[in-house]
Amino acid sequence: MTHARLARLRTGLLWAVAVAVVAVYAFPFVYLVLTSFKPATDAVAVPPTVLPQRFSLDNYLTALNRPGVTASFVNSVSTAVIATVLSMALAIPAAWGITRYRSRAGRVLMAGSLLVRMAPAVAIGIPLVTILGALGLTDTPTGLALAQTTVALPLSIWLLASFFEGVPREIEEAALVDGCGRFTALLRVILPVVSGGVAVTAIFAFLASWNEFLFALLLTSVRAQTTPIAIANFQSQFGLDWGPMTALATLYSVPAVVLTLLLQRRIVAGLSLGAVKG
Repeated sequence: MTHARLARLRTGLLWAVAVAVVAVYAFPFVYLVLTSFKPATDAVAVPPTVLPQRFSLDNYLTALNRPGVTASFVNSVSTAVIATVLSMALAIPAAWGITRYRSRAGRVLMAGSLLVRMAPAVAIGIPLVTILGALGLTDTPTGLALAQTTVALPLSIWLLASFFEGVPREIEEAALVDGCGRFTALLRVILPVVSGGVAVTAIFAFLASWNEFLFALLLTSVRAQTTPIAIANFQSQFGLDWGPMTALATLYSVPAVVLTLLLQRRIVAGLSLGAVKG
């Protein structure tokens, strides 16, 4: 067998494996979307069917007309935006200081942030309920955003630190020679260089808050309830209301999917920036 045929065979096998992996990961989401268009009887049919016998928008109308659903979308957006802004505002100077000064305190901070990220969410959530309750911040978007920042911040610090590591020190030194202070150099010179990495980190912070469930369950009841809790509320004593539940889950997935597709080039560029150093 010639080298060219071996190369084609290898490429074909890689594509087959890639398609199989994508199919396995994509099938649950595709089934979710298809179920959202099924009439009520088809959604609970036994045995289940993948394709609906007829497409219907009744589940979407039922889900959107349910009290509190629209408000939960607003709460999810506001909470995710606040958590993302807080995470970036704290992570950028923290990661920059850690990578530039390389002190023992910086190494301790990096290790501490990693330990916090590895800790079970419930181990952090229970103390947060007590603390935020004492501050009067339970069942508020601000309190929930503060709790979700504890999840997004460690990840943001680690990602940004890898991006800042790839910035030559000569760039900062040139800015200092030109009369910039360290903070001004960071804002006007360094951040534009790693703008791709900052965008990637902000996206991951936003998605971490957008998909978060446990803190929303522990810290909200009515006013600040987010959409993941609204989706879970379609469970009753009589079972799951599969049609409206899958319809609302599909709608809630749309912003994250669209954001990822629109910014996929920036994500790849940012991750490549963090991977290539020197």
